[in-house]
Amino acid sequence: MVNKLKITFLLGVLVMFFSGNINAQLKKGQLVDGIAAVIGDEIVLESDVEEQINYGKQQGVAVANRCEFLENLINNKLLVYEAKRDTLIENRSAMIKEQVNVKYNQLLSQFPDEKSMLAAYKFRNQYELKNAIEKIDTDQYYGQAKFQRITDKADVTPNEVTDFYNLYKSQLPEIKDEVSLSQIMMYPKLTEAHKDELINKLKKIKADIEGGETFESQARIYSEDEGSAANGGLYKNINKGQMVKPFEAAALNLQEGEISDPVESEFGYHIIQLVKKSGKNYDARHILLKAIPTESEMMTARKKLDSIRGLILAEKITFKDAAFKFSDDKRTKFNAGVITGNDDSNKIERESIPGVISYELAGLNKGDITNAFDDVADRDRKVVKIIKIEDVIPAHQIKLETDYDRIKKMALNKRKNEMVEKFVNSKLPTTFISIDGRYDNCDFRANWKKDSIKK
Repeated sequence: MVNKLKITFLLGVLVMFFSGNINAQLKKGQLVDGIAAVIGDEIVLESDVEEQINYGKQQGVAVANRCEFLENLINNKLLVYEAKRDTLIENRSAMIKEQVNVKYNQLLSQFPDEKSMLAAYKFRNQYELKNAIEKIDTDQYYGQAKFQRITDKADVTPNEVTDFYNLYKSQLPEIKDEVSLSQIMMYPKLTEAHKDELINKLKKIKADIEGGETFESQARIYSEDEGSAANGGLYKNINKGQMVKPFEAAALNLQEGEISDPVESEFGYHIIQLVKKSGKNYDARHILLKAIPTESEMMTARKKLDSIRGLILAEKITFKDAAFKFSDDKRTKFNAGVITGNDDSNKIERESIPGVISYELAGLNKGDITNAFDDVADRDRKVVKIIKIEDVIPAHQIKLETDYDRIKKMALNKRKNEMVEKFVNSKLPTTFISIDGRYDNCDFRANWKKDSIKK
């Protein structure tokens, strides 16, 4: 019971399948090694089962046997199968397919060349790898969409939270050392001379294109956008509202084939070519030069943040007001600078804090504020931060009085799991399900074994 409870509450029905990014799901050196189960027209591979076992071990789950992991995967595949048949779920297959090249190029940017990437992931050619990327993204989108449709109205009352705690408190995990943190983050500003250097370089590239060079070749040579450079700077089937505003405004103000003047965005400076516009979608190429600050520009940002820290310590401004006024982090500046984890909680396990931040917090206590320090944000952009320790929560056994929100989330997850299980059971009589004979001895919770694949 304990193992099943941990898998259900701590990982959830979907987390085991949809956790992590493309790099996590395409394990280096992993090969497809046979079919474990078929659900409708969806397939679970033996390598899928092995991958989920490895992920569970990394998350500290006691792995009793392969059967539990296979059943979770079958559950997820049934959701994918039903989602594709649900007319209220938007069909994004074409959009997912269009994004495969972008993700492929993102993977490629981490290797010296295509040959070494394919060898690392044990694919014979780019077609096989792109097919795997498309499959993962398709399953992720449709599975999550169906899960959300089934559990959209799920809720638990305070009494149900209390009942949940009383029933399972002996099996609930101990809370490790945690902290609550707030931050003020700044993107260092480029000097005018630095901006002019980037703009003039883009103007020269544009002139070369107008002089006979192709946009595609110049993008491959000069663009610093890892997601599109290898593809000649091309993004296809862009939905309006998908790109940052300066990019989109410039692109949609062009005629097909026309190239923009240099455009500034939060990622740097671009020149953009509108390739095609059709309804609410458009194709565009761009060449990006990132706005990477120099050490002098980083130092200027550090000095500014240290002066803001001084004002906070002198009680001339609160940390909350300073975050709202000065922080460039849109996710925290409107929330008093409070940092939240993947579970949207403001309580963060100390051992999960990145090394750079952990080093700066060493020796500090509740209420202390770090000096300004360098870090990286999304897409490896250089930033400068100060962080305040709002609270320190020592390790403790989970309790209703101190961890109500956490317990409520567990109870709600359990309710959602029950709703999904009820939905799955309702579909069993009318869905083709076939499980490999090596799993004949599995004691599944649901009646999956209506048929079996012969060895």
